[in-house]
Amino acid sequence: MSVPSRSQPRPAADDPSGVEGDAARPDPSRDTGSERAASTADVVRTAAGPGAALPPGRGDGAAAGQGDGDPAPDRQGDVDCGPDRHEDDSATRPGEGDAAATSSDGGDRAISPGEGGSDVVAAPDGDPAGVPQDGVTDDARVGGGPRGRLRTVAGAVTTVLAVLLVFAVLAAPNRLDQLTPTAFLRVPVEALAAGVLLLVLRGWARRAAALVLGVALGLLAVVKLLDMGMSASLARPFDLVLDWVLLDDAYGFVTDSVGRAGAVGAAVGLGVLVLALLVLTTRSVLRLARLVARHDRATVRVLAALVAVWVAGATIGVPVADSRSSVLVGQHVGQVGVGLRDRQAFTDELAADAFRDVPGDRLLTALRGKDVVLAFVESYGRDAVEDPQYAPRIGALLDGGTRRLAAAGYAARSGFLTSPTTGGGSWLAHDTLLSGLWVDNQQRHLTLLASDRLTLNGAFRRAGWDTVGVMPAATAPWPEGAFFDYERYHDAAGLGYRGPKFSYAPMPDQYTLAEFQRRERATKDRAPIMAEIPLISSHSPWAAIPRMLDWDHVGDGSIYRRPTSVAANPADVVGRSVPQVRAGYRQAVEYSLNSLISYVETYGGDNLVLVFLGDHQPAPIITGEDAGRDVPVTIVARDPAVLARVDGWGWHAGLRPGPDAPVWRMDAFRDRFLTAFGPQPPTHAAPPPR
Repeated sequence: MSVPSRSQPRPAADDPSGVEGDAARPDPSRDTGSERAASTADVVRTAAGPGAALPPGRGDGAAAGQGDGDPAPDRQGDVDCGPDRHEDDSATRPGEGDAAATSSDGGDRAISPGEGGSDVVAAPDGDPAGVPQDGVTDDARVGGGPRGRLRTVAGAVTTVLAVLLVFAVLAAPNRLDQLTPTAFLRVPVEALAAGVLLLVLRGWARRAAALVLGVALGLLAVVKLLDMGMSASLARPFDLVLDWVLLDDAYGFVTDSVGRAGAVGAAVGLGVLVLALLVLTTRSVLRLARLVARHDRATVRVLAALVAVWVAGATIGVPVADSRSSVLVGQHVGQVGVGLRDRQAFTDELAADAFRDVPGDRLLTALRGKDVVLAFVESYGRDAVEDPQYAPRIGALLDGGTRRLAAAGYAARSGFLTSPTTGGGSWLAHDTLLSGLWVDNQQRHLTLLASDRLTLNGAFRRAGWDTVGVMPAATAPWPEGAFFDYERYHDAAGLGYRGPKFSYAPMPDQYTLAEFQRRERATKDRAPIMAEIPLISSHSPWAAIPRMLDWDHVGDGSIYRRPTSVAANPADVVGRSVPQVRAGYRQAVEYSLNSLISYVETYGGDNLVLVFLGDHQPAPIITGEDAGRDVPVTIVARDPAVLARVDGWGWHAGLRPGPDAPVWRMDAFRDRFLTAFGPQPPTHAAPPPR
């Protein structure tokens, strides 16, 4: 479009001073944006000669080309650091601000907002500034009015927030217990490397690198959050290859604990958080890339100073020199190779089984005619019997139980087993104990289920026992039951419970044991039974806890709808304090242990052998970090010949193992148990634990 001429009147001939001409010339300070654009166009035409066309980018709605052709950064969105030299080696003189820049070809000068009526301002890095013009006064466009100052402040705040977000993601640890203010007193080497990369690249290459770095930073934030959640629940980092299936279990746990609405809300919130992190980190890196392009020399000085600090910190051993994010990425990438190698190693272990071909008449001969009950007590870990927060009450219960059972003619031996998991993943502990193999991840679990490994259940079945699975937490089809050689299987629906749920637990442990007694052990003309029973009243979140009842009153479970049948039931499961959660854990473990002790007192007999143990330690919120993975294990029997078979194990007398009780890995139990109760009694102490 044409630009209207704006020739200035000359002074009158009789006015040599030119006062009249000056008075007729409009005041430049009151020029409108269009007038200033026209003035600029006239100057260019005058310099180029009459009739010359305007250079590209000079006129209404045009943007000025610069340097390497990169669009300009948002002039009102980033903070100008004063005089600086741009990537095209042009200088910004003091006072020019963002409106002045000289291109490397010596041709064009960037037009400041309002000079050409343009909606877009071009600058050295090639990004359009996108400064809106409609409804904004000229003073606001050049930062002179209130709205202009507000935009400048908002841009400065946005840039600072972008810097903080990028720094926080890079410097943050991946464990909640390490998330302290001092953890951020670091210089991440990844930030220095990214700054150098953005400084060296130009044009589209810089923008592409910034986009990739922003997405990668968002993914790093997601991985760190996954690690935090996993460390808080299972005391280990998230496995990017094997652990995705656990998200479904986590959703089920939240549903069972706080209801479907809460679980859906948590899932939606998590999805929004992940999306927001990816968007915000990407936009933040793109914004900082524009800032680097406009202030390259200042960026060089800042990077040089930070590199010096990093090198000095690394040299003298001060933790300010940080490379944790790079190490973390390397560890997670390495999980792929580790997983592939572990699959082959575990396959080789499956093939080696000393009991694979042992005939049934030579298995478990010392337990002929006995009902053997193997009970897992959820989250019953070593801390329950040794930590001062729990041991006084739980220890007193176990010691009292030892005396109560002794009065009824029973004796017990106790030790420790090291579980392959902690905080959760109970099925890994079940796999390990029953198969005699170390199953510490989902890949090993699935490989085991696809094999023909002889389990402890399978050994009992081969030797003539009826094998029974009692699974009160199984609220969905469980095809894995076939692998464990159950002849009969009772899931949550099959147990016929008519009472209320207790947080995660569909039914109380006392009801589970009472129903097992009614359906299995109370029947006549039956074969000896080997039953596996995971008890779940002590499962997190340790909120709703039943009260011990008279066994004759348990019935179909409807009695638990009475308030007097509930020992604890906080209204707010999520909002409890840490001391309240720990008190709930102690009460829940006491209830589960008391259910077992009372069951033996009530329904025991000469032919009952009870083996009970913890599946894993509870979550770190109960134990603290790095608490270990040992769990108590106990054998209870009235027949002295049974316990005589395990005298060589060195286990302690009673229901509570002492601090110096033997510790075995959990995968050692199957072979030792089958050996101890085989045709010949052991003639020497058991070999050292594996």
